[in-house]
Amino acid sequence: MRNFLAILKKELQALFVSPIAYVVLAVFFAVGGYFFYIIMSSLVNQAIEMGFRYQQMGAPPPPIDMPFLVMRNFFGILSTILLFLIPMITMAAFAEEKRRGTMELLATSPITNTQLILGKFAAVLVFLLVMLAPTLLNTLLLYLYSEPSFPLAPVLVGYLGAFLLGGALLSVGLFVSSLTENQIVAAVVTFGIFIVLWVIDATAGMESSLTNETIKYLSVLNHYEDFTKGVLDTQHLVFYLSFIFLGLFLTSTSLDSAKWRQ
Repeated sequence: MRNFLAILKKELQALFVSPIAYVVLAVFFAVGGYFFYIIMSSLVNQAIEMGFRYQQMGAPPPPIDMPFLVMRNFFGILSTILLFLIPMITMAAFAEEKRRGTMELLATSPITNTQLILGKFAAVLVFLLVMLAPTLLNTLLLYLYSEPSFPLAPVLVGYLGAFLLGGALLSVGLFVSSLTENQIVAAVVTFGIFIVLWVIDATAGMESSLTNETIKYLSVLNHYEDFTKGVLDTQHLVFYLSFIFLGLFLTSTSLDSAKWRQ
């Protein structure tokens, strides 16, 4: 536990000293806030236009769950923003250690691969939480000014989905970073893998076959959809947790193979 905490502290210090981290945070806050405003403005305008049309027909407009629609669309945008920014968070995790030659020191230290990987993974998870936390202000404002107030449980489920999705992508980023000592290569390859994982379900045909169902199941975005609706399904939890475990396992395998090559 002591070694794990030491790695966690070291990685957090490295993250929050790096200017890249603050660029990522600034871009995330700016883009996230902009799209939240655009989504809310667009939906409100659509609701007003619909109300006018029904008023002209002399009929009451149908009820619209505006907060639900805003948050669902916002969570959809959130996943896309994470797709672009997470490679910048993980690209230096192991690549920079290799470039500086500190991986050899870590290999000969009493720190195990498991402690090293979990420490680095925990650090980027904390950074992900720091990214997501300020977006709760949007939710709070929406909650305070909505009438009647909407239930918070579906929103919390949406944030859980964003966190699990981010954790899965972070585990992939750590694995790719462990394969190279070039940060740019790590970021580009990670982004390429993310794109494949994003659109893999589009390669499946319309017919219901075992191959197509398997391909659709491997899509990280497909499992995220229910979270954006506020639906908590254990199969999606199992998928993301298994995905994270696989990513960390592959990272451990990569580090072990590097030791054997030395």
